[in-house]
Amino acid sequence: MAGSKTPRRNPDDPFARFAAMRTSRRRFLGRGAATVAGVALVPPWLATACGGDDDDDDTSAAGDTTQTSSDTLRISNWPLYIAEGFVDQFQQDSGMTVDYKEDFNDNEEWFAKVRDPLQQGQDIGADLAVPTDFMAGRLIALDWLNPLNDENLPNKSNLRPDLLEASIDPERRYTMPYMSGMVGLGYNRRLAGREITSIDDLWDPAFKGRVSLFSDKQDALGMVMLAQGDDPSDPSTEAVQKAADKVAEEKAKGQIRRFTGNDYIDDLAAGNLVIAQAYSGDVVQLQADDPDLDFIVPEAGGTTFVDVMVIPITTRNQLGAEEWMNYVYDRANYAQLVNYVQYVPVLSDMTDELTKLDPEVANNPLINPPEDVLARLYAWPALTDDQDGEYTTIYAEITGE
Repeated sequence: MAGSKTPRRNPDDPFARFAAMRTSRRRFLGRGAATVAGVALVPPWLATACGGDDDDDDTSAAGDTTQTSSDTLRISNWPLYIAEGFVDQFQQDSGMTVDYKEDFNDNEEWFAKVRDPLQQGQDIGADLAVPTDFMAGRLIALDWLNPLNDENLPNKSNLRPDLLEASIDPERRYTMPYMSGMVGLGYNRRLAGREITSIDDLWDPAFKGRVSLFSDKQDALGMVMLAQGDDPSDPSTEAVQKAADKVAEEKAKGQIRRFTGNDYIDDLAAGNLVIAQAYSGDVVQLQADDPDLDFIVPEAGGTTFVDVMVIPITTRNQLGAEEWMNYVYDRANYAQLVNYVQYVPVLSDMTDELTKLDPEVANNPLINPPEDVLARLYAWPALTDDQDGEYTTIYAEITGE
């Protein structure tokens, strides 16, 4: 989340190490999503060129989807976002050598590094990258991504129907979703004394001072907007303001303990919170220590985030990148990724393959949500400069951040 702090944890505690990993992973997403405005928002001191080679004359034909395959495929991905042995398995099956880097640590930071090279048609050292969907939308608008050749992607038909279309990329011409996650409510059943089902439960006076909301405007306000009958996938200033007004009203009553990044997990685990706006992946891990903790997508709906695979215009291996994408989209292969990463699958009908690896993962509705839950998830679009600035100001007046 924008401005959130990663809590200090005991490095000798394996659960703490895993939770800390997930905290930093989601924080990066939030920090990038908080600044989805255009190129002008990137600080000049961050805008250093980044190339895979020292040869300045080595450029690719921007937008050329007929590029021949190379013996090497260069992939740039987030840390801890691949199953152990997966790269070796692909190399053996494809005959390609994969230069796999876990060097994608932040959407805006990555954009700052690759902006100048992409603008000049110079190699960025990657044939395939995995930005978050809003960042992919920016790259599409700048014409810095190659369109995909669906003839090389027969497994694209395995994509979840709800992800076939996206506001940032109609018909998925440039992006292939990689992993998804849910934003909903995490709560302690024992402390609540009842089931939690809706946003209105956040405002129950019985939980006064034991509720937390996200400090990120989109993750916080999206589900409030849905409860008010507004759609965050098609936001308006009026709808955002109405949701913010509701939050301000509850803050004035003392209902909200605090606004958080991922550090809500400490208060939720310690029992300081009864209900918190939460990320599904965090609650999966917290349940290992406290089975009374649960996660729900509110009746009116929650929001989702998606990381996507893209091919930059300067790729040296379009065919290899598409072969990797198609390999990932094989359900048996993809089950390995989900079983390790434990985010929400972007492929449909994953239960059988996940069951073969771990029945608990396959049956966990936070990892493998049923269709009725997926149907209640909405995604924010890439915001314009004006929208981002306006919505940030509206929410910051409440949170004080």
